[in-house]
Amino acid sequence: MAGNSFGEIFRITTFGESHGKAIGVVIDGCPAGLQIDLELIQRDLDRRKPGQSAITTQRKESDTFEVLSGIFEGKSTGSPIAMMIRNEDQKSEDYKHLMEAFRPSHADFTYEMKYGLRDHRGGGRSSARETAARVIAGAIARQLLKKEGIEIAAYVSSVGTLHLEKDYQQLDLSKTDENIVRCPDEATASKMIELIRETRGNGDTIGGIVTCVIKGCPVGLGEPVFDKLHADLGKAMLSINAVHGFEYGSGFDGTQKYGSENNDEFFMSADNKISTKTNHSGGIQGGISNGMDIYFNVAFKPVATIMQSQNSVDKEGHEVEVKGRGRHDPCVVPRAVPIVEAMAALVLVDHWLRNKLSKI
Repeated sequence: MAGNSFGEIFRITTFGESHGKAIGVVIDGCPAGLQIDLELIQRDLDRRKPGQSAITTQRKESDTFEVLSGIFEGKSTGSPIAMMIRNEDQKSEDYKHLMEAFRPSHADFTYEMKYGLRDHRGGGRSSARETAARVIAGAIARQLLKKEGIEIAAYVSSVGTLHLEKDYQQLDLSKTDENIVRCPDEATASKMIELIRETRGNGDTIGGIVTCVIKGCPVGLGEPVFDKLHADLGKAMLSINAVHGFEYGSGFDGTQKYGSENNDEFFMSADNKISTKTNHSGGIQGGISNGMDIYFNVAFKPVATIMQSQNSVDKEGHEVEVKGRGRHDPCVVPRAVPIVEAMAALVLVDHWLRNKLSKI
């Protein structure tokens, strides 16, 4: 199976399945001497883990990680960093009825056709449980970026038809984790929570949008052709389970503007730095960061497992009825916030290291 690694210089490889013994990550390319705060890694894992609130899956995993290699006396050694999380609360019997049947909008059918077999227990390798390993790597990447003054913050900006009408500049993003839906506007958050509760009560699921903001990014990250910064961010976000859309800057709304409205005019700031009066470009021009805030939206579809009967077929093509069992998220976006931040950090730190090596 290809495609288990991400990044060029700061390169990660994740391993493990949802109902296997463990999941984990190997990080190669982390510079030696980085002081690594293990508590910050656990904090991000706790923000992603299941069972954290009434509007998430009730699977109980502590998501406590173990350091296997690459860290000595609190610092990175320059050798591969390996970390592992043991699975604790698998209930594989909840998936026995899916051994032969293909769940609508899941990876069951495509995995079966591509590999000739699949792990029906929670989706195996295709499960979103794999993203815990990414969060570990992203937490280390964020610690390296913070030393360079680069900060990343994501939050839930919509659930279903409920949209946060304020843009990120009008929000106090330090309040994002003050409610269980991770929306930094309390009034909107309350409505979102109620919608998710209602959706779960109906045995259904609902989608939403996570917005991410990157501040302090220097000019010059990204490559001008295939490895454009926004292209790599897009690939990173679209690799997250349930993501169906990515837009940065003015995005799709920009298609409704004239160039005279959408262009970002340059000026010399009071501190003698070249800047732009507006930021419709989302901090990236020609695939390279321009020093302004980078901001983007990530669209998550409704979770495919619903507690309602649906029509499908089995491996032999016979018609079957499929209904979800067990513990599942009615809306994935609250737990997706730290995953989006992690993947953004992995892209940024990889390009930051590439930039260092590109100048002699």
